[in-house]
Amino acid sequence: MRSLVLALALSAPASAETVVVTADRMVDVLAGKMVANPVVTITDGRITSVSTGAAPAGAKVIALAGKTILPGLIDMHVHLTSLAEIGGYRGLRYTDSFWQAVGTANAKKTLDAGFTTVRNVGSANFDDVGLKQAIEGGWIQGPRIVPAGYAIGATGGHCDENGLPPSHDRKEASVINSPDEARAKVRWLHKYGARVIKICATGGVFSLGDAVGAQQLTYDEMKAIADEAHMLGIKVAAHAHGPEGIREAVRAGIDTIEHASLADDEGIKLAAQKKTWFAMDIYNDDYILATGTANGTEQESLDKEKLIGRLQRETFRKAFRAGVPMIFGTDAGVYPHGDNARQFAKAVEWGMTPMQAIQSATKSAAEALGQTADVGAIAVGRYGDIIAVEGDPTEDVRVLERVGTVIKGGEVVKGGQ
Repeated sequence: MRSLVLALALSAPASAETVVVTADRMVDVLAGKMVANPVVTITDGRITSVSTGAAPAGAKVIALAGKTILPGLIDMHVHLTSLAEIGGYRGLRYTDSFWQAVGTANAKKTLDAGFTTVRNVGSANFDDVGLKQAIEGGWIQGPRIVPAGYAIGATGGHCDENGLPPSHDRKEASVINSPDEARAKVRWLHKYGARVIKICATGGVFSLGDAVGAQQLTYDEMKAIADEAHMLGIKVAAHAHGPEGIREAVRAGIDTIEHASLADDEGIKLAAQKKTWFAMDIYNDDYILATGTANGTEQESLDKEKLIGRLQRETFRKAFRAGVPMIFGTDAGVYPHGDNARQFAKAVEWGMTPMQAIQSATKSAAEALGQTADVGAIAVGRYGDIIAVEGDPTEDVRVLERVGTVIKGGEVVKGGQ
């Protein structure tokens, strides 16, 4: 017994840092209710107790009087190394390393907006892996990142480069053309740091020369990707707008469907049955159509957006009512980073309660990530990732657009007492 006690003492941190967070209210996303006078204790970055009442005497306290606290928010679909302000061919004016540099600024904007975890679903040159390493090393500030690296697609598809003539032809690092190539690509991406696999199952709004809803990867290719990724212990996200591509992606075992704009009744039924998550970016249509071609967006892309924007929101409402599990994913980078929380109001407008919208970016997102031990709730064992806002977000979800305090791993990174 003495040896066990000694072993536990030797394994404990020599000087565990403990902070206590207090506030007027806390959104308990697991129970779906508001809690008064929360007291949250964080030791070495993780929550060790959640109670109510007064803070213990002598504790280092982050007192958020008059505020409501929530778990750090999770955006399941971002592109930190992209800029909405530079679209279309204008991006060719910038050297490759420019995008990594702006990614550093976008990571900080995202964290300051209250999003302490993101899934970065596609970036060139493994830039998102580099951002993750820099953040974890303490060199820059940003959210916890689940990186995809390159997004996998077919020749001429949404994840290929379709804006240049044949004289400038190149095979993108992300392109595959068979199930065997698909398996090899998953292994290569995982080797260099991808912790989620992103595929382009259909055409897209911002790719040129393709139909937004047309399927671009075969069932066999998607099944090979899903099987290989799952064997490696990582999940797969599928960009998919069109009904055929959505159905085949669900059947193939893809974990999350991104956009899901034109999902039909059969696809919605399949997703509900298989518990396949939908991540639907239902805010950015407002920004895309409002800015038009001002940022360099091609008219072809605007025409596609006009075609699917309203339909996507109607699909969101139909899928949610049908029991499809929903997660919060914004496609930040298509609109300015830091405005991620504007999507909450759209989710409420199109059928969710404020609590359900909040849960889509906390509890549900953590489940879809497979990280319920780490993020998504203010609960014992999880990271001390907490945000504070004025007012009650379960009554007016738009207060989440004005996050005053951000705590990541028990450390205040924005605002404070």
